[in-house]
Amino acid sequence: MKVLAIIPARSGSKGVKDKNIRLVNDIPLMAYTIKAAKTSDICDEVMVSTDSVEYANIAKSYGANVPFLRSEKTSSDTAKTLDCVLEVLDEYKKIGKTFDVLIILQPTSPLRDAKDIKEAFKTFLKHEKSVASVCEGDNVVLLRTIKDDKLEKIIEQNSTIRRQDFKKNYKINGAIYINYIKDIDENTSFNDNEIAFVMKQSHSIDIDAEWDLQLLTKLI
Repeated sequence: MKVLAIIPARSGSKGVKDKNIRLVNDIPLMAYTIKAAKTSDICDEVMVSTDSVEYANIAKSYGANVPFLRSEKTSSDTAKTLDCVLEVLDEYKKIGKTFDVLIILQPTSPLRDAKDIKEAFKTFLKHEKSVASVCEGDNVVLLRTIKDDKLEKIIEQNSTIRRQDFKKNYKINGAIYINYIKDIDENTSFNDNEIAFVMKQSHSIDIDAEWDLQLLTKLI
């Protein structure tokens, strides 16, 4: 099987400007993911999908391939990861390159390492079904919505039980998605992949704000 790893890194981030190339201990954020993908030794091609020449040059300097740039359409604020993936697969087909398995590695999950990727791939091979990485999440019993300042339960269950007696819940952490390419179409939702690969919470940080970058720097 030929495996393609896509690292989606558009340049138009608004929450944290240019977060995918922000330096964390003198290394661009997306370089942590490039290194993890390449040292996992399971990817036949590690490519960065970006709309920026600057980003492309940085990606190449850390060993990733950037055979083409993303279109304006797939780089907009409203574009989905799926839009990027379908475009990448189509562009590769145009240059005569095809793959069997897709691994999506978000650059905003820099603490996901090569071992995580290898173990997730083993999970994929074991079940032969799509995989999404998860980590332990907040218990749904304690989650609330607010309407007119009033707390409303997400589920109707008594929450006056010991925390250690709560059933474990897991959340998609966005770090790793693995799919057979033949199964991907315009209706695919990667967050709905079937099989869970459980990651440590310490590897599951997702960079979405300046505070996350500060925390990441300290963790590294």
